[in-house]
Amino acid sequence: MTAMCVDDEGLILARTVSLVKKTELFDTVEAFMDAGEALAFAKRTSVDLALLDIDMPETGGLELAAELKKKQPDIRIIFLTGYSEYAVDAYALHATGYLLKPIGYERLFSEIEYALGDKKTAGKEKSAAATGHQVKVETFGYFNILVDGKPVSFRRTKAKELLACLVDRQGKYVSRKDLFYILWEDDDYDRARQKYFDTIIRSLKDTLEEYDIADIFEADKGQMRIVPEKIDCDLYRYLQKDRTAIESFRGEYMSSYAWGRITEGYLTDCKK
Repeated sequence: MTAMCVDDEGLILARTVSLVKKTELFDTVEAFMDAGEALAFAKRTSVDLALLDIDMPETGGLELAAELKKKQPDIRIIFLTGYSEYAVDAYALHATGYLLKPIGYERLFSEIEYALGDKKTAGKEKSAAATGHQVKVETFGYFNILVDGKPVSFRRTKAKELLACLVDRQGKYVSRKDLFYILWEDDDYDRARQKYFDTIIRSLKDTLEEYDIADIFEADKGQMRIVPEKIDCDLYRYLQKDRTAIESFRGEYMSSYAWGRITEGYLTDCKK
């Protein structure tokens, strides 16, 4: 789902966006300080929820809401304001929520859940039907993989690193030998090491099967890859120019693995 936050005060806007992201209900959270830019975005993108400041210069939140409703009748709107006298006008525009600033997380979360109603339920059912589990992969900072919000525990650290390496390769098939030299650098790819690598691969497969996400990994004729479309990965969203992912990158990528520095440098250059 997609949410948009509109406020002409930068600090308040940043806090609102942060609180909305904290709910983990949305794939995308867009921020706008200008009502015109927000409306232009809504003309080309389906928006599930809009959180609007009422008192803004030129085009106010009430006017913006009316225009948004014309473009997307099913959009849900929550007004954020410091003035209680706007409540009657807000609900006349079929607002589903009205919060007085400063807003707190618990109150905001409650209003968002109420506003989304059947949209939230339908979204969850659709996701479950399509993937079975929500698989989230974090590469900014340290590498982690979460299934339905819970971190995956690996029996072998090299099995986790192998998965991280495949994520870094973004769905491309990589040969066993190339993967070995990435993970062990200058070590000899002799028979003993090949057998040990077999153990690592088996351990990775066992872990993925244990968490019922074996379908995110594919192996064929000595080559392996991750299946990008079956995971939600901050790296992939960054490369697709997702604003939330770009903002979440703080210059650190796969911090535990020396081989990640090349991608880290590329991401850093892209953000300049």
